[in-house]
Amino acid sequence: MLYRRGNVWWYRVKFAGLLTRESAKTNSKHIARRAEHRRRRELEEGYNGLSKREAPLSFDEAVDRWLGAKSVGWSSKTLRSEQTSAAHLKSILGRMFLGQITPEIISSYQRGRLNEGASPKTINLELGTIRAVLRRHRLWANLQPDVKMLPTVTDQGKALSLTEEQLLLGACTTSRSLALLPAVVIALNTGMRYREILNLRWQDIDSAKRTVVVSRSKTEAGTGRVIPLNDHAFTVLQLVAKRFPIRAPHHFVFASERYGVGGDNASAHAYNVDATAPLKSLKEAWEHAKRISRVNCRFHDLRHTAATRMLEGGAPLMVVATVLGWSASTAARMAKRYGHIGNAAQVEAVRHLMVDRVSAKSARRGHRKGHNDQALTLSEHRKLLKLSGSSGWTRTSNPPVNSRMLCH
Repeated sequence: MLYRRGNVWWYRVKFAGLLTRESAKTNSKHIARRAEHRRRRELEEGYNGLSKREAPLSFDEAVDRWLGAKSVGWSSKTLRSEQTSAAHLKSILGRMFLGQITPEIISSYQRGRLNEGASPKTINLELGTIRAVLRRHRLWANLQPDVKMLPTVTDQGKALSLTEEQLLLGACTTSRSLALLPAVVIALNTGMRYREILNLRWQDIDSAKRTVVVSRSKTEAGTGRVIPLNDHAFTVLQLVAKRFPIRAPHHFVFASERYGVGGDNASAHAYNVDATAPLKSLKEAWEHAKRISRVNCRFHDLRHTAATRMLEGGAPLMVVATVLGWSASTAARMAKRYGHIGNAAQVEAVRHLMVDRVSAKSARRGHRKGHNDQALTLSEHRKLLKLSGSSGWTRTSNPPVNSRMLCH
């Protein structure tokens, strides 16, 4: 039913006992009548569970929609990684409809990427993107049993020797980057990750307690952990602080800056320093230091070196896990990875399982002298049984079982 309020037409629709009044927001009676019919049709279709059939969606468009919906909560690094995976997927699957993607097509994609030289880990990341897109449209469950991830080799990492460490630190001292040497020393002496170090602020450092708080980490277990600072780490942070005598708590320890050389000795000088922004990258300086020192390693291997040395020094695995910010599941995996380090501790642990026969004999002698904290010997137990009128045998449902067996 149509009616007017002023110059605007309204309609009233009664359906399933409910009365709906809505404005057509028009002064045309013809348009208002069409709006009334459309609204009634929507109510009828909704009541009967009928929905409008959507047009088939291409994988290209589905990936763009998925990235737009998920990228809000991602870090910039995660977004770049997903965009890279999406670019590879679009080049092959972009023009296909979602319903056309089958396990055979996914397997063919995996083989093709392997032939291109992509690593299994990279291909698995791309397959994770396919899974996320199809799961969003409720299409993954039927494919999952027939789709398998490629096997990957777990990177064991490398622990630097003392000689390699000295060569690397020596090369860092010659770098024109004033942040490289402090960052490497902190990584070796705290086990902090690369990005955790660059995101460090002065408010995260407690000079009185000589601790640092990792306020931002890639994992939930690593965020908020407190790491004690040893002499090397504390000293290098004091040296960095002298470069910034006027600093605020929210300023970054490794501030954004650019470097150049100048003067008669061509020494490094920093310019365009912005303490409110972190240093973006140490990649160029790091690669240069590795070339000079001829030490082949990753920056993450400095963290591996810290873990290895703490475990070799006798620190319990769970203590190392709290320092490095490992979750419970990661600590279980690391126990297997670093298990070879604890051989000496394992030998010492199983040594305690041996019974010292001499000590046991001395303990029994001590009991005869009146020490009540020792157990009765077998012969003494039999004597007590005879004094009590027992033959030494116990009535049981199994006759061969006697008291001497039960004593043990």
